[in-house]
Amino acid sequence: MPKTPWISFAPTRPDTTYLALLSYLPLRHFRAIPKFFRYTAQTQRQLKTTPGIVGYALQARVFSRQFWTLSVWEDQQSLNNFVRQIPHSRIMQTLAPHMGETNFAQWTVTSAEMPPDWPTALARLNQS
Repeated sequence: MPKTPWISFAPTRPDTTYLALLSYLPLRHFRAIPKFFRYTAQTQRQLKTTPGIVGYALQARVFSRQFWTLSVWEDQQSLNNFVRQIPHSRIMQTLAPHMGETNFAQWTVTSAEMPPDWPTALARLNQS
């Protein structure tokens, strides 16, 4: 299962709690994969300039059309601001007809738990 390495955008502060988000993004059709990867690149560029992002990683099962994103944010407001900004908001609308049933999990992590590991994150998604 291909994974991108964890990319840190900001250093964590000791004894600080952050918001973790795991997104499950299944595609309905193989023909949507190139579009998905193009939009993923746009989203990753957006993340580089987004206030409040702490880190990000992607995991993919391309031949199963299953994708997961794992991100950590300073707070809920930072995440909400990112989601509402272009290009992310436009990408969500454009990809919606190509998506299967998405699923999301949010939880808090401390600076000592950074970066979050995939098995723990995936278990959280399965609990939601």
